[in-house]
Parts: sequence; C-alpha cells; structure tokens
Amino acid sequence: MLSIKESIKFAMGSIGNAKLRSALTALGIIIGVAAVVANVSLGASFNQFFTDELGTQGSNFIIIYSQDVNIFFDKELNVIKNTPGIDGVSPAKGQTEEVTYLSSKRQISIQGVTADEQDISNLQLEVGSFLTDKDKYVAVLGNDVANTKFDKNISIKNPLEINFKRRDGTNVTQKFIVKGILQKNKATFVGGGPDRDVTIYIPIAIMNELLNTTDYGAFTARTASAESVRNVSNEVDRRLALHLGVPTRDLNNPDAKPYRIFNQADIIDRLNTLANSLTILITMVALISLLVGSIGIMNIMLVTVTERTREIGIMKSLGFNKYDILSLFIVESAMVGLLGGILGVLLGIIGSYLVESFLNLPHIFPVYLIFLGFGIAFIVGLTAGVYPANKAASMDPVEALRHE
Repeated sequence: MLSIKESIKFAMGSIGNAKLRSALTALGIIIGVAAVVANVSLGASFNQFFTDELGTQGSNFIIIYSQDVNIFFDKELNVIKNTPGIDGVSPAKGQTEEVTYLSSKRQISIQGVTADEQDISNLQLEVGSFLTDKDKYVAVLGNDVANTKFDKNISIKNPLEINFKRRDGTNVTQKFIVKGILQKNKATFVGGGPDRDVTIYIPIAIMNELLNTTDYGAFTARTASAESVRNVSNEVDRRLALHLGVPTRDLNNPDAKPYRIFNQADIIDRLNTLANSLTILITMVALISLLVGSIGIMNIMLVTVTERTREIGIMKSLGFNKYDILSLFIVESAMVGLLGGILGVLLGIIGSYLVESFLNLPHIFPVYLIFLGFGIAFIVGLTAGVYPANKAASMDPVEALRHE
C-alpha cells in the first residue's frame, strides 16, 4: 500500500512532466481563489473605511432632526442633556442663504450652533478659533467656502454679509466677521450632519434672533463611550417621544414621532451591511470561476486517466491495489488545486492591495484569508479528482494493458 508521502511524490512527478497542462488546469482555480480573496479583503477594507470616515465626523454621536418647525425648543434640549450617558449636546439650525463677499454672491448652507458643536462633531480649525456662547456676529467657515466658493479667498477678520429669509417672507441682512476657518474635511462622504467644507457656522442664538424664531432644527449629542451610544440613543428617543406626547404604544413606531433619530453605531452597521452584501454578491460571481476551475480539473484528470490507461494496467499488474491508484489520482488532483490556491492567494493579495491603493482605502487583509484560499482550492481540487480517480482505480488490469 502506498503511503501519503509516496503518493505526493508520484503526483509531483506527474505534474512536473506536464507543466503547461498543469498550469492551464490550475488557471481556473487561480482566478477564482484570487477573486474570492481580493473581494473579501476589499469588503474588510470598506468596513474599516466607513468606520474611519465616521470617526472624522465626530465620535459616539447621536443626531436628532425635527420634521417640522416649532418642535424643538430649550425644553427638548434639556430632556436630551439630562439623559444619563449624554456627554454633551448642541442645538442646531440650518438654512441655505445668500452670502455676499466683496462683489460675489453665493448660496451657502448656514448652520447655527453652540460652542459644544466643535467637540461633538470633531471640527478641526485651520486658522482662527471656533465660536463661543458669548459670540455674536462672527462666523466660522468651511474650507471650501473660504478658498473656492468665491472669486477671492476669505481670510480671518474679513467681513461678509448673510441675507436671511424669515418665515413671514421678509428678509434681513447682517454683516459677520470671520473668526475661524475649518480644516479640509478628510472624509469623502458625509456621515454625521451637513458637509462642513461648504458650511458657514454662526451662533444659534444670533441666527434665531435674526430669523425672529426660538426653535431649533436639530440636536447633535455625544455619549460618554462608544459602547453606550446605542443604548443611550434609545433612551433619548424614549424620553423625547414621551416628552412630546407620543403614546406609549407608539414608542417603537418612527412614523408616530415628529423627528428622526440616528446614531454612529447604527450608521456603521448599515454601511457595513451594505459593504458585506456587495462583497457577498461579487464573491458569488467569483465562485463561478471556481466552479469552472473544478470542471477544468475534472476534464483534464479524465483525459489523464485515458492517456495513462496502459500505465494503470502495468501498476495493477505490479501489485498496486485499487486504493493505491485512487490515492495517486486524488492526490494529484488535490496538488493541482493547492498549487492554484497558492498562486491565487498571492494574486489576490496583490490585486486587493492595488485596488485599495487606487481607491485610497485602508489596507486590510485578514490572515484567515490565506487559509481560506488554500482550503477552497484544496477542497475544489480534491472534489474534482474523485470521479476520475475512481474511474482509474476501477479499471480492469487486463483490459488496461491491451489499451493502445
């Protein structure tokens, strides 16, 4: 009876004697494994990318948007502020208004906020300083507002005018002095509020004064820890809903509430689900290559059985039993699959690195993918070789020796 070591030696000899055929046989496995490995790696990179992107928008944040005017006031602000686990909260109010700098007029998003907004939303300044709760007619500009939106760049202490549209149809224009300019936002998508690069921040008390209103449009809150953000968000939702008169039976019905609430953990979960779904879809397509590769191995092994019919007869006449012949062909098939797996994993690593570099994604390659790639290739090769091996092992030695 042949040992596994001897079977591997015979298989390596057979593969070495037909290098080109073996390489072409493994090609389908190589492509399939490379595609699977690269796609799973890209999925992990996208997950990390989304997490990092949201981190630049703030940490442990909760955002509550009102769906109508005159919903949120100071009482609602205090409800959120007094919820256990809340580490800070800033009311916000946004409108798109006409902004004039020198002779240029542009439509710019204006956000009324408090001083807490800087820490909650992780607003980093390039020059100047952020708003304080004692400030009046000063503004902090997003990087694009200061450097690309107008005909000339805006600097610290430059004046600009904002024309506010009130709810009663009247307008009021007010001059603001630039107090600070934000750093360019590194995030490539907006995950925690307005796009800060194209936003002007002013004190919310001044915005309400100019608009002749007292309500807020939203609240941005922060929890003490990332682990508590979902539980604290649920508690804020419950307290705010009860405070606004939502019946207890409708606390789990978003449509019964005059606001929408979401948090960082929920956003990450949704984005990761999207990335995972896309990864699974593409990986399923890649598995087709593996199926084609397995059929290719089976076909080549069947051809090999036919070509080596006389050799099989000689081996049986020399005392090789059915198990020996079976193991020889199965090991050879598995070796072809494993060879394809090695090359496929290497190709997958290189491919994922190149794609991640091109898309400016973090390079994430879980170590388990190496073993996954080897495992898939080995199993595919092993499975594809079972039928040809069984056919070879079942040959009648006399008929095999007569084969020309």
